[in-house]
Amino acid sequence: MKTTRIIVKEQGAPEVMQLEEIRLAAPGTGEIQIAQTAIGLNYMDIYQRSGAYGLNLPSPLGLEAAGEIIAIGQGVSGFSIGDRVAYGPVLGAYAAHRNVPAARAVKIPDGISNEVAAAVLMKGTTVEYLLNRTHQVKAGQDILFWAASGGVGQLAGQWGAHLGARMIGVTSGPENCAAIKKLGYAEAIDRNAGDVAARVAELTGGKGVPVVYDSIGAASFDASIKCLGRYGLFVSYGATTGEAPPVPPALLQHSGSLYFTRPTLADYIKDRADLDHAANEVFRLVGEGVLSVNINQRYALSEVAQAHHDLAASATTGSSIIIP
Repeated sequence: MKTTRIIVKEQGAPEVMQLEEIRLAAPGTGEIQIAQTAIGLNYMDIYQRSGAYGLNLPSPLGLEAAGEIIAIGQGVSGFSIGDRVAYGPVLGAYAAHRNVPAARAVKIPDGISNEVAAAVLMKGTTVEYLLNRTHQVKAGQDILFWAASGGVGQLAGQWGAHLGARMIGVTSGPENCAAIKKLGYAEAIDRNAGDVAARVAELTGGKGVPVVYDSIGAASFDASIKCLGRYGLFVSYGATTGEAPPVPPALLQHSGSLYFTRPTLADYIKDRADLDHAANEVFRLVGEGVLSVNINQRYALSEVAQAHHDLAASATTGSSIIIP
């Protein structure tokens, strides 16, 4: 069958992405073929397109999407034609149709739309491993979360509040500060209006927080270190302003016997059991109304360059999806 997809032949600015028509083969062994209706937009897409992360060129782009199964390859069990599924991360999601390893796909429960599934699967499973497994957030803890207005940040605020933590979100501007306080954050810090570490010290009576979740990287590193209390954990799970600097052991020693980790979703859902557990938790909390998924931007597949420009410029809030 013929379909369309985005491909890059070189890495660079958003304009390197090209829309092309291809002939899609039948699904191979262990694969399902999906007619996609919604594609998730993630910062990882920018890393891969820009060259921050390597790709074997030419390469497709995009990591998650949702749609309906239209064909099934040999050796696949547990799925049927017509099932609604979502997947991620699997490179090549920027497409109208595609083949995906069945081992990476999950069924979408009744009551959850394809758009919501595409917007929430990777971001939600990221929050699940961050708050439940990288550090087990507990009731009464003060938790600092950077980029609180983004898709991951909005889910984290709601999830953390559900666990009983006092969520402290860092964002930019008074409008975003007001918005995140409706999404689980007890406190909102405007990073453009003052010293983040000083405000955290004020909020915690000088103790600092037991964990900082930092997806900003270079620009926020020093502040994150200063926000941590004794034995605190620095969770660096992204680098939107460039990678965090090398972490000398002496810095951790003299800052309160700190811990530093750089986790990745791919490891936390590598095993099928972990993928199922994380996805089920996300869909359960969405279904119960604990997590509100705010899809605030929609783009056509032909507008994917604009989507990347907007995301990189922090001109988006909540989640964005691409409609093939």
